[in-house]
Amino acid sequence: MDWILHNDEFIREEELNISKEDRGYQFGDGIYEVIRVYEGNLFTAEEHIDRFYESAEKIKVIIPYTKDVFHKLMYDLVEMNEIENGQVYVQLTRGAYTRQHQFPSDTAPVLIAYPKKLERPLELMETGVHAKFIEDIRWLRCDIKSLNLLGNILAKQEAYEAGCFEAILHRGEVVTEGSSSNMYGLKNGVLYTHPASNLILNGITRRVILNLCADLGIEVQELAFTKTQALEMDEFFMSSTTTEVMPIVQIDGQQIGEGVPGELTRKLQEAFEANLKLTVKS
Repeated sequence: MDWILHNDEFIREEELNISKEDRGYQFGDGIYEVIRVYEGNLFTAEEHIDRFYESAEKIKVIIPYTKDVFHKLMYDLVEMNEIENGQVYVQLTRGAYTRQHQFPSDTAPVLIAYPKKLERPLELMETGVHAKFIEDIRWLRCDIKSLNLLGNILAKQEAYEAGCFEAILHRGEVVTEGSSSNMYGLKNGVLYTHPASNLILNGITRRVILNLCADLGIEVQELAFTKTQALEMDEFFMSSTTTEVMPIVQIDGQQIGEGVPGELTRKLQEAFEANLKLTVKS
């Protein structure tokens, strides 16, 4: 996995040279995406690329390629590195310029992308994981997939130090999302999840799951719920590009439901698997 994409050029990793004045390094002035690779195929690539362009527009950076060209560059990167199962990380910064807070008027964006091998977390998906409530201290534009992730990192580390897989973020009593995931509760056959707003990232896997709920006839309520309501759910799970449909069986040491992945969570895992096989096959 030696090839990386630097702007529109494929180079060896050791050839990469990023300026000390790159605004991504100095300000976190940039965006990113992570695209899953299954059997050499980019899963939901179009949706990820659309969101990448949307994030760029929100921070007023122009990506110097059409979406079709960008899509091909991602596939070329996967093929050159012979990735069967893994992910592609892609990042765009505003570029390098003498340090100043306002936008420079004459700098070019800098794009890098690289893949890595990554297997599916099948064992954890079977048993479920533990999570911890942590106050959401992030900024108010979580809908932008920006490089400003310090709040997420601090929450993830606190959860990790408590022996948990993920942090469940909340603003006051209201659950928003995870430190690197979206959150869902199931009660009396209804799925609840925070509405897509500036307070969460509208995950691509989240969108897949809501479509699967429609196919399965599972009622969805995009409504904010509280920490207390989360603990009273029959089932609870999280989702992300790398964790798919991941059951959460314990929060803050309290068992959720029966303490094992629930029936509807299992159905969603099966439906996701079927959708994945159909997408890869096509």
